[in-house]
Amino acid sequence: MIELFSYIFKSKRYYRNYYSLTFVLIFAMFSPQFLSAQEVSTLEKMATNAYNLRFTDSIRSLQLQQEALVLAEKEGSKADQVICAAYLAMTYRGKLNLEKFTYYTELSYNTAKSLQNERALAYANWSMGLLFSYIDDKTAALNYLLKGYSIYEKLNDDEHCARLGADISYLFSIGSEDNIKKYAYEALAYSEKTKNPEIILHARLAVGNYLYENISLEDPTSWQNAVAFFKHSLKLIEQSESEIISKSNIGIAHINLAALYMVGPKPIDEAAFLSHLEQATQIGKTYNFRNIYRSSLGLRGQYFLQKGAYRTAEKLFKEGIAYQLSLPYKDNNLLASFYACLKDLAARENDYRAYFQYDQLFSEYNQIKYDENIQKILENTNARFETEKRLLRIDQLEKKNELQKKINFLSYGISAVLLSGLVFMYRSYYYRQRYYQNREHILQQQQINSELKVQLMEKETLEALSEKISLERRLLQSQMDPHFMFNLLGNIQSMILQNDRITAVSYLGKFAKLTRQVLEQSRQERISLEDEINTLKNYIELQQLRLNFSFDYHIDCEEGLDSQLLIPPLLMQPFIENAIEHGLKPLTAIRRGKLNIHLRYDEIKNILICTIVDNGIGLNESRNRKTADTHRSLSIKITNERLALMLEKNPYISLEVTDMISQTGASGCRVTLNIPIL
Repeated sequence: MIELFSYIFKSKRYYRNYYSLTFVLIFAMFSPQFLSAQEVSTLEKMATNAYNLRFTDSIRSLQLQQEALVLAEKEGSKADQVICAAYLAMTYRGKLNLEKFTYYTELSYNTAKSLQNERALAYANWSMGLLFSYIDDKTAALNYLLKGYSIYEKLNDDEHCARLGADISYLFSIGSEDNIKKYAYEALAYSEKTKNPEIILHARLAVGNYLYENISLEDPTSWQNAVAFFKHSLKLIEQSESEIISKSNIGIAHINLAALYMVGPKPIDEAAFLSHLEQATQIGKTYNFRNIYRSSLGLRGQYFLQKGAYRTAEKLFKEGIAYQLSLPYKDNNLLASFYACLKDLAARENDYRAYFQYDQLFSEYNQIKYDENIQKILENTNARFETEKRLLRIDQLEKKNELQKKINFLSYGISAVLLSGLVFMYRSYYYRQRYYQNREHILQQQQINSELKVQLMEKETLEALSEKISLERRLLQSQMDPHFMFNLLGNIQSMILQNDRITAVSYLGKFAKLTRQVLEQSRQERISLEDEINTLKNYIELQQLRLNFSFDYHIDCEEGLDSQLLIPPLLMQPFIENAIEHGLKPLTAIRRGKLNIHLRYDEIKNILICTIVDNGIGLNESRNRKTADTHRSLSIKITNERLALMLEKNPYISLEVTDMISQTGASGCRVTLNIPIL
């Protein structure tokens, strides 16, 4: 601005007449620099300062922001209303209040759409982008944030360019490293122009995230560069810590550097590692940052666990649990994580009594966490569709209003012309009015159709989500057959009574590992073929123990088969269970059972062909005996439902069950399962 007005005053020497000087002043007033500076109003400054109080005095922060919004409404300043509402939305985002976050975001965005104020539009798009990011719609979030980013660039607002650039870099997924790097480093460049330690740290964390994600074990310099970058960031923090409002960012910087030491060359700098974790822990406790506190204690506990210092690790995990239980609320995710670590520690020490106790507590909090996550997914899905539906309706109403304005304008024009020629203008008015009425009718029909499409899309999406959640729950409930578990535990108990404790402990470990694998994989959408084979081997070996080793098995993989292929979890296990339970189990008094599993990859169809063959009693004999068999294969039914859902993405998915007696004359059954590669 100083350079701009200097240019204006210098121009007086050359533009001596009044009109020339007026032209220069008008040009200056409409230049981007003048507009961007002029539009930073007193109310915006008030809202910004109030927003910055959110960590030190949250109640006062909200009170001042509400007062700023009320003043903007009293003064009739729509632009300031947009900005104050956007700051309130971001404040409630930090408080995890989705309802008020959505309300103020939509208030800001809907008000801004009726204005020609670019600064207000930038704030509105920023707030809307954060909302869609919160409800896990990254595509929409990126669209809004990029709009806001481009407007702030036009306004030469370095501070907001740095903030949005960092937020945008986090939203790009793996595989978009170029975009992550571009916006992270642009944010850093803009932040350095502001010379604001708060903004600089925000941008440096985005760059640090990019460096951390691109560490390569084959290139040691990548790790060294990341460590040097975070050390420099912490040095900058020490120089101006009092000016940094977001103390959570300081804790994150310490956590990231400690994590870098963990993945770096061994032995690690233990003193530096523990020092950074201690500082992060203190920040988490002081400001009640749950993620930072959990991460710091978890990293330190895992470190001592790997070192074999079990008592130190146990003390840290229990300290974390005690601290969490002392708070007026429960973080079930945090408690489940700590009990999972204690379970791992008990397993390493072969303390099965402690393992059982920790497992019960882990299951309790993990189930609560799972239910909370499901509830959050449903709330976010509902919020996403409600927001999109409201935005669509607003666009339709705006189009209708624009059309109505055009109709009114033409009506006034026609009325004026009627004075000079009643007959001619009567005909013109009649046909024009009829044309616009038809057009309005068409637009109304389009609006009705659009609303119906939105309702149908919302209904179909919610039904699909509900069906998927129901299927996942039933899949989790069906994976461990009670008959299998009770018989197996009975055999292990028998070994213990016969003083064969080494074998009993070995199979008990296998059983615990299988239980953990089934629980973990039931919640994953895809796993590697290697993990699936390991789970199957563990399961079959336990079945052998249950049936007194009355059958043999063999898993045959085609030569060159990639063990890292990603497939849906637990698709083969139900058919192997059926082969053992209904085919091989009845053979114990006749002959020795055999179970063969063959795996082959079809590159053209992008499927894994799994063939399961047993020499059991066959399908017909098995059906005849089912009248007295209480075992219900619920898992087969659920697997068929899962395959039916996957058919939309890969038409080559199929399941074929063949009785060997009817085909080859040999006894047994063959199952051919075509599994999609994800």
